[in-house]
Amino acid sequence: MTTNSKEALLAGTIGAIVGLTLSFLANYFLVPFPGGAVENAVNNGISGAISGFMSGFMGLFMYLKKSG
Repeated sequence: MTTNSKEALLAGTIGAIVGLTLSFLANYFLVPFPGGAVENAVNNGISGAISGFMSGFMGLFMYLKKSG
């Protein structure tokens, strides 16, 4: 494995952990318990958007920190 591959794997793993944690916290504390299937899908979309944005931001931040 090359150094760039290892760094990408590490950044992806850390981003996944951050995304999982933020998705859990958003579902547990911010998003109310759904009353039906549509509300559940919307709530999952909201928490997925939050965790996806944060994990992407953390991955970009790690890349910029290591490259510069």
